[in-house]
Amino acid sequence: MAKNFLPLKNFMAKIKLEREKCIGCGSCAAICPTYFELIDDGKSHIKGSTEENHIETLETDKLDSAESAAEACPAQCIYIEK
Repeated sequence: MAKNFLPLKNFMAKIKLEREKCIGCGSCAAICPTYFELIDDGKSHIKGSTEENHIETLETDKLDSAESAAEACPAQCIYIEK
């Protein structure tokens, strides 16, 4: 007999960046250009993000390589919330 399964809810994660801590090394943009770029002030920026209290946040259902970018960040200013 087949079991009925409920569909999974959409998985959403948040990518967060504390720009004040960013040293502008560019590792996040090199590893994950889908979400990160360096802007005019030489610091990283999350594309399409909102900013509150100097923290950029982007909600997404696909992390791409954002987790690798967070792990590689020497300033440890990128966070992934699942």
